[in-house]
Amino acid sequence: MIKIADTLEAAADPIHRQPIEDESVIKARERRIAEARSLTLFSDVFMTVALKDKAACQHVLRVLTGIKTLIVKEVRTQYRIAHISSHDAVLDVLAEDGDKRLINLEVQRADTIDHARRTRFYGSMIDSEYLQKGKTYSEMPDVHIIYISETDLWEAGKTTYQVKKYFENTDVPYDDGIYILYVNAAVDDGSDTARLMEYFKTTDPNDLSQGDLSKRVHVLKCEEGGYLEMCEISEKWYTEGRIEQAKETAYALADRKMTPETISEIIKVSLSTVKQWLADRPITAR
Repeated sequence: MIKIADTLEAAADPIHRQPIEDESVIKARERRIAEARSLTLFSDVFMTVALKDKAACQHVLRVLTGIKTLIVKEVRTQYRIAHISSHDAVLDVLAEDGDKRLINLEVQRADTIDHARRTRFYGSMIDSEYLQKGKTYSEMPDVHIIYISETDLWEAGKTTYQVKKYFENTDVPYDDGIYILYVNAAVDDGSDTARLMEYFKTTDPNDLSQGDLSKRVHVLKCEEGGYLEMCEISEKWYTEGRIEQAKETAYALADRKMTPETISEIIKVSLSTVKQWLADRPITAR
């Protein structure tokens, strides 16, 4: 939690970032791009831009699923699914393969408390988005959710955790068409997946061990052709950081018993957004 004094200083500009003295707009942008080049694939901002490339995304999915013949037909990154009566879901990466499977890649959020329920929610939102009226349940596509983290969330010493469902006291599988895989970079079991996770941590543009993914990262970080996309990464990364600052300010002011209406006026963010932030605030942050 940031200090109250800092929140009040930043309140006049809720997307405040400490300026560098006499820094021009051009130099500031170049600096942010240089900072963005230091990001790894565990930054959801960098990962989603990198995996917009079908070939790079296909390499990652082939390694994680073990399906060497998997063909990516379509990729959407930062894909928003919204319903009036429920929370929105913003999927880091949603891909469709040649067998019409939907594969959702998610990077662990720092403020995520219940990882299992997060995957449950995302699966339900994908189902609601892709089961059209008039279609039968048998026409629902298979959904694979792959949840990637730097740490071993389940602390059982495995690189991967495949969720399996069975009827109690039997070996009979319960197949509902949704498949969940947890992957982490903390445990190295010598597998291709572990090597991919190591690459996610370093994201070294000179490491060409990961095929089309390595090529994509090299372009983004080292080649002139990746400059505009790095601009996109740097601006999005910068903007998200500024939004997080505004959230922290809202939380701090709420702790001082200020109403959402007052907070909205102080930080210059819409009342509906402030109310949503406070409603979604992680319990552990209070």
